Amino acid sequence: MIRSTMRSDSEDAPAGAPEIDSKFDSKIDSEIDSEIAPEGAPKLAPSDLHQLKVELAASLRMAVLHQLDEGIDNHFTVAVPGRVDQYLILPFGLHWSEARASDMVIFNEAGETLEGSGVVELSAQCIHAPIHRLTGAQVVLHTHQTWALALNLLADNRLLPVSQTAAFFHNRIAYDDDYSGLARTVAEGERLAACLDGKPILFMKNHGVLVTGNTVAQAYQRLYKLERCCQSQVLALATGKPLQVLSDAVIERVNTPSSFDRHPRAARERLYFEAMMRVLDRELPGYAD
Repeated sequence: MIRSTMRSDSEDAPAGAPEIDSKFDSKIDSEIDSEIAPEGAPKLAPSDLHQLKVELAASLRMAVLHQLDEGIDNHFTVAVPGRVDQYLILPFGLHWSEARASDMVIFNEAGETLEGSGVVELSAQCIHAPIHRLTGAQVVLHTHQTWALALNLLADNRLLPVSQTAAFFHNRIAYDDDYSGLARTVAEGERLAACLDGKPILFMKNHGVLVTGNTVAQAYQRLYKLERCCQSQVLALATGKPLQVLSDAVIERVNTPSSFDRHPRAARERLYFEAMMRVLDRELPGYAD
């Protein structure tokens, strides 16, 4: 059993990171606010690179268990620390349920496969590489997952703070309301990076969602919880009755860490991911091969 050993986002926040929520930022600890990895990361040891591949493969298989996948389409990528313009990805053509660490390839923004065997799909190149480059995100996950896409098919696709979990996403989602077709140029990825505007999540109307993070664990937990929130909101909307939106005061309390909390945000992300890896070991083993 291989566990996640990636650094927490609280260790990675650079000076001058963009503010996510101007109203509550002074009360939210660095583990919640830090989104951008620092420059000058140390050279990656081979064992660390393998661990990144294991976690990326595991996250893809988790997405299958959670029904976030769409056949062989959509993409999860991880920037290779200490290397410029190098990103890990599962080569196109493999189903996410069969993803293995040994399958991962390293590609660049030109779409060239630098290490490994396989070809990078065009939209993965055009969306992910520019977002990594321009936002500094270590991890970029893009899906067409069912409930998030359902919400993004509505004219009003805003995720509302109507639950405790949804409150954690308040003021942390950017919105792209101008879908114009398939991503075929790097310029489209640059446009999407600008849409993010310092936030970790992008709702892509008529398309899907994109989630970033400093670790695979952080990004995947965001993606999973986001889908649960979208599902709850769509189901609630289906009743035709008004939604009860949380007040600003309640949202602030939800997002204010307690000094008595024995599990800070980064620890919760790591523990969740490790728990899901144990589930994979039972139900869909082989990701670490």
